[in-house]
Amino acid sequence: MDKTVIGLDYGTLSARAVLVDVDNGIILADCVFEYPHGVMDEQLPDGTRLGVNWALQYPKDYSDALQYLIPAVMKKAGVDNRQVIGLGIDFTACTVLPVDTQGIPLCYYDTFKSRPHSYVKLWKHHAAQYEADRINRLARDRNEEFIRRYGGKISSEWLLPKVMQILDEDPEIYESMDEFMEAGDWIARLITGSSSRSSCMAGYKGIWHKKEGYPTKEFLRALDDRLERLFEDKLQGNVLPTGTKVGTIHSEGAKITGLREGTAVAVPVIDAHAAVPAVGITKPGKMFMIMGTSACHMLLSDREIHVPGISGVVEDGIIPGYYGYEAGQACLGDHFAWFAENCCPALYEQQAKENNMKKLAWLDEKASQLKPGESGLLALDWWNGNRSVLVDADLSGIVVGCTLQTKPEEIYRALVEATAFGTKMIIETFKENGIPVREIIAAGGIAVKSPFVMQLFADVLGLEITVNKTLQIGALGAAMFGAVAAGYDKGGYDRISEAAEHMIGEEVVLYTPIKEYTKIYESLYEEYKLLHDYFGRGKNNVMKRLKEWKSNTDMIEVP
Repeated sequence: MDKTVIGLDYGTLSARAVLVDVDNGIILADCVFEYPHGVMDEQLPDGTRLGVNWALQYPKDYSDALQYLIPAVMKKAGVDNRQVIGLGIDFTACTVLPVDTQGIPLCYYDTFKSRPHSYVKLWKHHAAQYEADRINRLARDRNEEFIRRYGGKISSEWLLPKVMQILDEDPEIYESMDEFMEAGDWIARLITGSSSRSSCMAGYKGIWHKKEGYPTKEFLRALDDRLERLFEDKLQGNVLPTGTKVGTIHSEGAKITGLREGTAVAVPVIDAHAAVPAVGITKPGKMFMIMGTSACHMLLSDREIHVPGISGVVEDGIIPGYYGYEAGQACLGDHFAWFAENCCPALYEQQAKENNMKKLAWLDEKASQLKPGESGLLALDWWNGNRSVLVDADLSGIVVGCTLQTKPEEIYRALVEATAFGTKMIIETFKENGIPVREIIAAGGIAVKSPFVMQLFADVLGLEITVNKTLQIGALGAAMFGAVAAGYDKGGYDRISEAAEHMIGEEVVLYTPIKEYTKIYESLYEEYKLLHDYFGRGKNNVMKRLKEWKSNTDMIEVP
């Protein structure tokens, strides 16, 4: 071992770091930092209450993670900082925060610490749906080209709705912020001083296009006069391409990280996208699924095609030289964890303990004993809204077919089947629009930890699924980008495809569909599509009406 790189992977509840051998991709050490404040969806640290569908975070958790993780992995591996040639960063997106001219988050100031809009808006902050609806209506009315690149609709999870919500609800915060930054870009600024923007994050979540740039001033002015100079005034800085260097560690960054001044730092990427080269995908034809609290589905193509309901297509967005397509499901592991925590009876908890298993693993075991269709249930996987292909955060979950004889494992299996059907809907949409899916490679916590889930996905999709068992696959991908940022002359690589040839995670397991099960699931999928369209395409908006009533309960006076 001579040269190493570090990959930082910022997730929803924690951040992870890996220290990797540049020559072979072996992970020499890894560490995890749990965010002390977690996800703030009910109140701020001072007790200020939050509204419905809010999801905030405290940025100090990110900088504390940075300060802890990098020295920790170097110490754990026994590596001197002279052996570290590069650092890569991936981050959940769109996760954004307002900062002042010095890059200091506004929530750090006493003036703003009780103001929710001064904090980080996490990717799954869905309280800006009103603003997203306005953007979508206006873009369609004006026949804006950008809306077609994003499947005809953008969601409340993206940057523009989130910044509009600040302007609508707390204009003082909007006026006070110098920049509205992706958290990944903010971390890069913290350690390099470079106030720039990642093409990956700007392209997929900020409506930026390599050739056309951001939406026009005319469009922004039509939304709100105050937004006309949004991109010049609040999102300044060059957009730098994925697979390049954002800068090098400066003196303050060296104090924070323990790395040497001058160490190369890669342009940050979205967490799911970082994992694509880490499983060896650098050319079209293979779909990558990253399966954790949510799911992202990514494909490469040499053509830009408008695919309905996807999260976007960005040139050089994942791998330089190709158009990267993204779709996703807003709820996967979150879905299963909700059920285990809220619907698992005490008897099952006791049985899990007796078998030295976690509740989810026990539910996997019991659900795996059922055959397709045996539960008599069918579900929709929208517990956290629908990202693709409906792009509607106001949708919610449903289970059809319950009786007094229904067992927890039957409901759980129906929820897993629903997520697989949602993925099938995404794959079929890509195929129908000329983007072929010939192979599937999966990674992430769910893919590695749950053979039951992965076999069920293979059965539903009717395709073989190769699971890469590298647990820290996103961090490994970030480390690979760090090696490219360093470059060949410093001991790294000049292209991400070269890094992928040497550094990919190689431990895999293959899931082959059971043909008899696939045939049954084809029939169940037709029923899923009927429910999907009935509740998701406007025939019955009961889910949205229920959510509206829920949000208005605070206005009801109790006698």
